Amino acid sequence: MKFGIAAVLAVVSFPATAQTMNAEAFNQRIQALKAKGAMAMFSPGEIKALTAEGQAAGKAARAQQTAAVKAGKTPRFCAPDGPQKMKSDEFMTRLAAIPQAERQKIDMTEAMTRMLAVKFPCKTS
Repeated sequence: MKFGIAAVLAVVSFPATAQTMNAEAFNQRIQALKAKGAMAMFSPGEIKALTAEGQAAGKAARAQQTAAVKAGKTPRFCAPDGPQKMKSDEFMTRLAAIPQAERQKIDMTEAMTRMLAVKFPCKTS
């Protein structure tokens, strides 16, 4: 069943503000919203906060990729140029694929980088 937070998780569009949220805390908050089902639409502040957090993580991950390329290093992921989108189901599946013990130790930028490395692996020669 789709719920009213699809906008939250079209998160990998890259523009946003600075973020610092722990990946497990983010996951717990998004799961709590998901559990509300259609009632999640009555949590616009939480949706906005999580959207901003996800977008900031995407922007930071993209900036790290760009910096690695400019420095002549191999980036951790090789997303095509331009904005990339990730639907809510895919985002939640990819975030949940990171073991909880690891999510507890990393921020959302690292989580996003790991998710993008799986989605957009760099070709090796």
